Amino acid sequence: MTTHQSNLSPENRGLLLGLLGVVIFALTLPMTRLAVGPGEAPQLPPLFVTAGRAAGAALLSAVYLWLTRAPWPTRRDALPLAVAALGTVLGFPLFIALALRQVPSMHAAVITGVLPLFTASVAAWHLRQRPSNGFWVCAVLGCALVLGFAAVQGGGHLVAADGLLLGAMLSAAIGYVAGAQLSARWRAEHVISWVLVISLPLTLPVAWWVRPAVPADISAAAWGGFAYVTVFSMWLGFFAWFRGLALGGMVRVSQVQMVQPFLALLLAVPVLGEPLQMSTLVFAVAVVAVVFIGKRMAVHKEPRA
Repeated sequence: MTTHQSNLSPENRGLLLGLLGVVIFALTLPMTRLAVGPGEAPQLPPLFVTAGRAAGAALLSAVYLWLTRAPWPTRRDALPLAVAALGTVLGFPLFIALALRQVPSMHAAVITGVLPLFTASVAAWHLRQRPSNGFWVCAVLGCALVLGFAAVQGGGHLVAADGLLLGAMLSAAIGYVAGAQLSARWRAEHVISWVLVISLPLTLPVAWWVRPAVPADISAAAWGGFAYVTVFSMWLGFFAWFRGLALGGMVRVSQVQMVQPFLALLLAVPVLGEPLQMSTLVFAVAVVAVVFIGKRMAVHKEPRA
């Protein structure tokens, strides 16, 4: 049994955990679209989805932290916890929910292709990592592929909601780096749980304030989408994602996210009934190939002064 463990390096374990997190996150867009509904048939308010999913996950987190006797955060942890909360609990979910009132899930999915490049850039700047030129070529090429796909699908132009989506990507990248930094010292499950719990004094009152006036008028599908983004997108997915980033390296593991837009597109077919086009599969194969090559490129740490 030790042989199996030795054959699986920390980097490879990080990549596998990162991929698991990406699969969970890939359903976030179609499920959020179900929860908020399109502009012509709105369901749950975007602000309620943002605050409600964080508040619900925080209540689960509080129970989990108590059962596992998790250590309390120290003063040293306050800033990264706050940054992770602003990025993953507030910025990303709110921008996504607002954007999905204006554009379909498939449109939003392709724009999320810039997230790996955003995450790698934030991590390289913050953690003084120096990816090789080959790594950056692969990252930029992958980003260009997903943006090219967006242009093909969108008739060659972007829409106003794309600004919200880009804001969501930047928020997520900043939150991911802060959370992964904490996961190097803590269990990943404790990191996201504390991030959610410290946000509860804000998210719970806001969720109550903007709750739907007549909950019975909301469809079961919308409530199902809300339940998914609460339990999986906002909580359990980060168990795998933060640990994967910490084990495999933030810059390298972040590139696994390049497959997330295409997983979201594929999953939108059964969830939302959106048609699948052959061009989606072609671009998906190209992006997976770029990720495969990019993860073999060197990533170094700068020497400390």
